[in-house]
Amino acid sequence: MLDNTDRRILDELSNNSRVTMKELGTKIHMTGQATASRVAKLEDNGVIEGYTIKVNQAKLSCYIHAFITIFTKETNHQFYLSFIKTQMNYIINNYRISGEGCYILECRFPSNDYLNDFLVDLNKHANYKLSTVINKLDI
Repeated sequence: MLDNTDRRILDELSNNSRVTMKELGTKIHMTGQATASRVAKLEDNGVIEGYTIKVNQAKLSCYIHAFITIFTKETNHQFYLSFIKTQMNYIINNYRISGEGCYILECRFPSNDYLNDFLVDLNKHANYKLSTVINKLDI
């Protein structure tokens, strides 16, 4: 069970996972050593599964960001899932969902041509609904 200190640690690490334990401790009013112990316990208990980075996609020239709702044609999704594994250079996340559709793909493509080719191949395995990102809003 997480207490308020654990939640504050998670909030701070979510904002900056490269923060030193001393800096993190200062923000949550603990010593760096006590903070490091708390973080290690969160890692050991599987609350913290890993650390990641935020990449500026525009700097990578990947400028088409798309969300694709997948409607599988068959009850067995294996053909779709096998196809997805071959397209991982475009796929950021593949979410299994409830509601409208079976999956949502979060993808990025270097151009509309790559997106179009992907959709043509995808349509052999599933129907889809495409939404593209116009602008990311900071919250």
